[in-house]
Amino acid sequence: MTESKIRVLIAKPGLDGHDRGAKVVARALRDAGFEVIYTGLHQTPEQIVETAIQEDVDIIGLSCLSGAHMTLFPRVTALLKEKDAEDIQVTAGGIIPEEDVVKLKEAGVVGVFGPGTPLDEIIEFHRKIAGK
Repeated sequence: MTESKIRVLIAKPGLDGHDRGAKVVARALRDAGFEVIYTGLHQTPEQIVETAIQEDVDIIGLSCLSGAHMTLFPRVTALLKEKDAEDIQVTAGGIIPEEDVVKLKEAGVVGVFGPGTPLDEIIEFHRKIAGK
């Protein structure tokens, strides 16, 4: 029996148009053997959750550099709960002040990565939370 690949949805919620970091992480995860779906820019939390459920992903990786993370990220975790899809883990990256990291984790985001986080660290964290 072959081991199934970890499926990750990388998403850019809101109006943030800066996607270089998201694309770098998506490529690193893909190169590490993950199956990666990239949604592209300007996704609503509703679109992200719907795509995650349809694609049967293990993890949603959110990226935000616009400062709207405290509105958008908790909305994604709330929608997952509403849709009975809490088995999908949520991670986040971007420019996120330290004081917001605790609040995001309380809202259900399991990992937060800032600029300069080594890609190996991100890959290993995602492997760990997927449990595969």
